Amino acid sequence: MPSMQSTLGDEGIAEELAESQRQISIAEFFEKNKHMLGFDSGARGLVTAVKEAVDNALDATEEARLDPPDIYVKIEEAGDYYRLIVEDNGPGITREQIPNVFGKLLYGSRFHKREQSRGQQGIGISAAVLYSQLTSGKPAKVTSRTENSSTAQYFELIIDTDENEPEIKKEVELSPGESDLNPTHGTRIEMEMEANMRARQQLLRYIKHTAVVNPHARIRFKEPSMDDEQVFERADGYEMPAETDEIRPHPHGVELGTVLKMLSNTSSHSVSGFVQEEFTRVGKKTADSIVDNFRDRHFGRELTWRGPQAHDEEDVEAAVTDAVANKGADATAAFAERVAAAVAEREPIGHSQLEAAVADAAEAVGEEHGVTFGDTVQANAVEAAWDAIVADRTADLYRIVDEATTTRKDDETVQALAERLASQFDREESVDRATRDELVELVDRAADNTEEYADATFGETARENVVEELWSAMVTVPDDVPLVRELVDDRDASSELLEAMRETDIISPPTDCLSPITDELVEAGLRKEFDADFYAASTRDADVHGGDPFIVEAGIAYGGDLPDEGEADVMRFANRVPLVYQRGACATTDVVKSIGWRNYNLDQPGGSGIPQGPVVIMVHVASTNVPFTSESKDAIANVPEIEDEIELAIREAARELKSYLKKRRSLQQRKRKQNVIASILPEMATKLAEVTGRDEPEYGDALARIMNNVLVERTVEDGAVSLAVENHTSSNEAVDVTDIVSAEPRNLSDGATAVDMDGEWFIKWSPEVESGETAELTYETDPDASFDTADVAGIEDELLTNNT
Repeated sequence: MPSMQSTLGDEGIAEELAESQRQISIAEFFEKNKHMLGFDSGARGLVTAVKEAVDNALDATEEARLDPPDIYVKIEEAGDYYRLIVEDNGPGITREQIPNVFGKLLYGSRFHKREQSRGQQGIGISAAVLYSQLTSGKPAKVTSRTENSSTAQYFELIIDTDENEPEIKKEVELSPGESDLNPTHGTRIEMEMEANMRARQQLLRYIKHTAVVNPHARIRFKEPSMDDEQVFERADGYEMPAETDEIRPHPHGVELGTVLKMLSNTSSHSVSGFVQEEFTRVGKKTADSIVDNFRDRHFGRELTWRGPQAHDEEDVEAAVTDAVANKGADATAAFAERVAAAVAEREPIGHSQLEAAVADAAEAVGEEHGVTFGDTVQANAVEAAWDAIVADRTADLYRIVDEATTTRKDDETVQALAERLASQFDREESVDRATRDELVELVDRAADNTEEYADATFGETARENVVEELWSAMVTVPDDVPLVRELVDDRDASSELLEAMRETDIISPPTDCLSPITDELVEAGLRKEFDADFYAASTRDADVHGGDPFIVEAGIAYGGDLPDEGEADVMRFANRVPLVYQRGACATTDVVKSIGWRNYNLDQPGGSGIPQGPVVIMVHVASTNVPFTSESKDAIANVPEIEDEIELAIREAARELKSYLKKRRSLQQRKRKQNVIASILPEMATKLAEVTGRDEPEYGDALARIMNNVLVERTVEDGAVSLAVENHTSSNEAVDVTDIVSAEPRNLSDGATAVDMDGEWFIKWSPEVESGETAELTYETDPDASFDTADVAGIEDELLTNNT
């Protein structure tokens, strides 16, 4: 088959191909690949456009913090198209910035900031404008008023996809009253697009879920099938999200390419200064630990040895004395004695530590005796002392190997490995230095030789234990680490620095760059939008991925009016934004499926998958850089660190659900037992009366005593009312008792309050009754007054016998 070159000719092919090549703009790229941004159909395109516009509005209003967000979303039919209107009460946009914000892709202020926000790339709202003009051919209409401005700016614009630049079709300055915009400040965008309402349920889910995770926002929504707009009010006790601050990356999770780029851009010269200046949570002490870990990887560690006294060999003092010449007997003796004392004090000792001890001794003795122990003398002394220290490496290595291996290794086998390790170190020229990888190779060689010649076996575990014991006996060397400028072009050394940062214990990144919902408001959001019997929420501590901190929150609602059939409703969120599509491709869904929900008393056919029953499970990931699976930001990638935190957050909330369901099941069993006893007691009373010939005994109190309940009884005599609370349970109980009477009460006992409501009097009393005790509420009223059943709160119905 002929090649392209042979087909087109030998000359001019490169030039001809070059003429056909040109740069394309990001707008032109997404014009042909709009599905990548979530605009792959009319139904989904409308949902995506709503999502991008609402996200933009919420980000703007929260960032300005002028007023709590008030968002208006309206969809209306416009001939063959649908018109989308989204308006907010944010800070507005200046006249100069409006065309760029809405008419230029990859234009924004958040991409380089390490702080939480819904949008970062500057694609979302401009992509919606692009989809609108592609499908309808009509420009987007933008109206915006900034704070303290009496006029509003109105633009009609499209995107020039060849240049990725806004093309302004109309620009007008509107005086007060000429627009429907918020009279103080805000932004309104109107787009017409080819769409349909087949995804109405997804659209409604998005709006409702947005209200759940933004309990501080008020959202009004209207679409063609609605007669009236639907209003999602703010939650009671709402708070604006915490303000966020930009932070530097965290050392845990950054990648090698990022580190190389940071090394080339930093103004720091030393590694210590670099990690302190460029990363968060790194102070001087942490930087020292990172540098030491870097030394271990870059230079290796030194093995330390016991002094020769332990081996009955020539001592250090004699060896140093023989190595020193022409310094005088007294000075030489003092020098040798001081070195020997330092070795004995530090034992075991490494080569670098010996060098430091010799240098200290040379300086001190030199000043005392007026002589100079120069570099050559010190080097000779170090060499002589070191030879004395390592004269019998085998004895030291025998002790290390013996501690690392099991008792099943006999002395002969341990001795054989120690001898071969010693011979390995004897042959090394790096004064017993080795990186961990080199140490593994050294131990493997020695173990292989031992197995071959000593008829012994050293398995993988034994070898790992010996390596670990040897590494623990080694010390970090004091060598100067390379400067930053030397690391820029040294990929291997930079990789060692990266690993040193990762293995250093560093406290979690600060969370002031994040704005989690908080478990209290997660629960408040669920309560606001779902009528359930049980709610639980959890917020995890910050963790880090890729140098970016993140926080995972989870919430669960159960029972009540939630659908009893089918799978649980799994709500996925990232930075307070609902993830509507690609549920099956999301890490959140994968984690929910992987949890054994039967352990939490939920149905889960087959033992895996989404649990079934009346339950809502929500997960929120807040991060400075959420790892989405695609540009459409519909699903979170399967990052192990994030998946682990999602699982832990869900399990925290699920444990509360398990306790609730267990207690509810116990109370249901108790209720059934109580019903059985209640049905038997009248028959027993009747039988007893027949047998004894007496009146039937009262049995109301008996039921409470048999079931260990709290009994509430009212007695009335000539207008004197007594409401007694008897506690037959095994614990103290705090209850709220409200008696309802038709006439004004008088002489209320201590602690009681009375309120008149439309001719009925509500007397409230909140006693704490100890186990086995009785508390009493007394008051007086008209003898002919009537009473309703007293209301008793603070105790489960299954533990209450109310005889009022």
